[in-house]
Amino acid sequence: MSPSNPYARKYLDLLKEALSASLYDESAWKRVTPKSPLRRAITRMVERRSMLLLHKVRFDPVARERGSDWPMFGFTMAGTKRLENIEACIAGVTNDGVAGDFVECGVWRGGSSIFARAALDAYGASDRIVWLADSFEGMPERKETDLADPELIGTEYLAVSLEQVKANFDRFQMLDDRVRFVKGWFADTLQDAPIGPVAILRLDGDYYSSTMDALEALYNRVSVGGYVIIDDYNAFESCKAAVTDFAKSRNFTPNLVPIDDIAVFWRRET
Repeated sequence: MSPSNPYARKYLDLLKEALSASLYDESAWKRVTPKSPLRRAITRMVERRSMLLLHKVRFDPVARERGSDWPMFGFTMAGTKRLENIEACIAGVTNDGVAGDFVECGVWRGGSSIFARAALDAYGASDRIVWLADSFEGMPERKETDLADPELIGTEYLAVSLEQVKANFDRFQMLDDRVRFVKGWFADTLQDAPIGPVAILRLDGDYYSSTMDALEALYNRVSVGGYVIIDDYNAFESCKAAVTDFAKSRNFTPNLVPIDDIAVFWRRET
């Protein structure tokens, strides 16, 4: 399903490629992270001169499509398949008249929500709001329920400030009063956030605790016929466990549909 305007179709396709950095082979290059003290010292000396040491890595279009590599630059790690899923969900709720906004919990540089904002316009849904919820400080400390998965709190690559995300929206001419931000840890902010109803809820919190906090705060606001997207379902065992435990506690079985090797989504039926 496509927007009625053929130029909008071309625009959305190009936007997917640009936001995921799929247009640039150099986006696959990796920053050198040396292990020995001497090499770390050399690397720090180079970086103090505003330079970086990089591994030249061959661009893998399949990995980028599936979102299984982290681009050195770009605005989303989701990959083009997951961006296509966002568009399909927007088309679904628009065509079926499902009420609500687009909400993303865990936004990194904001690329997936930038795409959602553009797709809403392309599908004539300019009355819907795009909400971005994030600490804008990186990952939280793991709780006991999160210990099955790797520690991410020290990964500076994942910490993107609110000011930078807003600047990224502005760069794509998407920053307006239809884009709203909820800053803070999910457990502290989502329950009282002025969000609702929700047509599309996209969760990218990695951990059990982050996923559960978002589901408990926002799932009741998802309209019947709306979509729930779990970005990390097959990447983090604790994320999968959170979805299973939440569904069990609410006595329903979601009809999970794979998006790629990692992400899944379902449509709320009741």
